Amino acid sequence: MALEIILSEKRIAETAAAGQWPDRLITDHLDEAVAAHPEKPAIIEYQEASGETTYVSFAELGAATDRFALALAAAGIEAGDVVSFQMPNWWQFSALHFACVRIGAVTNPLMPIYRRRELSFMLAVADSKLLVVPNNFRGFDYPAMIAELRGDLPALEHLFVIGGAGEQSFAAYFEERDWEKESDAAALFAARRPNPNAPTELLYTSGTTGEPKGVIHTHNTLLSIMERHIQLIGLGTDDVILQSAPIAHQAGFLHGVLVSVMLGATMVLHDVWDPDRAAGLIETHRATYAMGATPFLADLTNCAGAESRDLSSFKTFVCAGAPIPRSLVPRAIERLGIDVIASWGMTEFGTSTSTQPGDPQEKIFGTDGAPVPGIETRIVDQDGALLPAGEEGRFQVRGMSKFVGYVKRPDLYGPDPDGWFDTGDLAHMDEDGYIRITGRSKDVIIRGGQNIPVVEIENELYRHPAIREAAIVAMPDPRLGERACAFVILEPGGELDFAGMVGFLTEKGMARSYLPERLEIIEELPLTPSGKVQKFKLRDLAAGFDESGLGEAVLHGTGERLEEA
Repeated sequence: MALEIILSEKRIAETAAAGQWPDRLITDHLDEAVAAHPEKPAIIEYQEASGETTYVSFAELGAATDRFALALAAAGIEAGDVVSFQMPNWWQFSALHFACVRIGAVTNPLMPIYRRRELSFMLAVADSKLLVVPNNFRGFDYPAMIAELRGDLPALEHLFVIGGAGEQSFAAYFEERDWEKESDAAALFAARRPNPNAPTELLYTSGTTGEPKGVIHTHNTLLSIMERHIQLIGLGTDDVILQSAPIAHQAGFLHGVLVSVMLGATMVLHDVWDPDRAAGLIETHRATYAMGATPFLADLTNCAGAESRDLSSFKTFVCAGAPIPRSLVPRAIERLGIDVIASWGMTEFGTSTSTQPGDPQEKIFGTDGAPVPGIETRIVDQDGALLPAGEEGRFQVRGMSKFVGYVKRPDLYGPDPDGWFDTGDLAHMDEDGYIRITGRSKDVIIRGGQNIPVVEIENELYRHPAIREAAIVAMPDPRLGERACAFVILEPGGELDFAGMVGFLTEKGMARSYLPERLEIIEELPLTPSGKVQKFKLRDLAAGFDESGLGEAVLHGTGERLEEA
């Protein structure tokens, strides 16, 4: 079933007249890279569990793309069908996305941390027809989870497992069968070549209420924004991209999977974050560029490998997802010898603001950058009137990379008649046009660059028999930007400790990174006269907490601090 998108002829004409859309496909870039340097490594994949390194040349990536595309078509995947894959940073991710592009299917990346609760919603809403998962990653059994969900997913016709066996074996079906001998690839790909304005990606994000929304992008909206970043930062075919941030997240997908092929550059994939390992990969493969949330930069800067390894090749780190601490920029520049680029983005637009190489440090740690060419930003008051420089207001964006709708929720598509989209963030703009995000009107916590859907977690906590009321807010964290703190009022006689809370939410199938990392048991919540929780007061309380309280139920003993997800 084809996705319905919101893309007017007026927008197409205006963007074409401005020369902002490339009207190309990522597979066009792949074909050019294969022709230009077939033996050059396209992907160097390092898997932490096995310690193995896999090299995939551009010729091999091109061949795998074509074979995977034929395999998808043979499985009944039609143009516009959604293909979901819940995969770590493994080379098959790129080949699957390019294969979807070859035959006009829509890629739906799913973060490896998602569990039953998230997937039951996301796969159902997307009407995913085919799903690819690992057999095991970080000790979790993915096929068993999908088996529990299968009865609630009538649209899901096929499941393939990387590392699996039998009929579900990904390797046997996608990699080992000579599909080229069974199909006329050239004719199929010519017939199924999508229009650049057709949907190519469906990616879920948390919305203003915490409900996941499926953001739809076209080939043009994605490639246009990354063309500008390549120009802005000055990237080229000789760059080597370290991609440790998840490529199932929009930032990693854009700055890793797409940019590497657009450049014809090598991408080094790292599936489990370890800063010392990352430093070793930079040294071994002479990486020049990386993109990730603030914790990745902080960890890399502070790790032992920053001093013991030869990182002279490393030139640029694009940092987004959380404010950059003032002390981190000079330390990163000194220890890593790099340009730090501050940026802001969202799934609906991609990376939309950015500092530039050579900007003063005050811009890097004090702002989230200026609009990327092709993007406009503004700050308005509650009535929509423009605000002068320095005044805080609602942050709105418009431009070439604007998404084309939410899957099955056209009512939530929010741009005004002039194309301005309200991000849900509060910000101010300086005299030079650089913006700074100062807060959020939406009730979402950002932990290490990932949105935590507060309302979803609160709703689950309310189901606990010992909990009468619950509210979750952000508490500042120097590394991850924010962590979640749960404020809870217990029922008379009710008892709850940290381990009990975590166990309850885990049983409900909640992703580990969504779990609150502190539990505060209180007598009452601060309320407005109308009965709404005054979360700003709770945030003020949480701002005074330190790391000693992580993994604790205050007043009810202690548990262990959650491992980083």
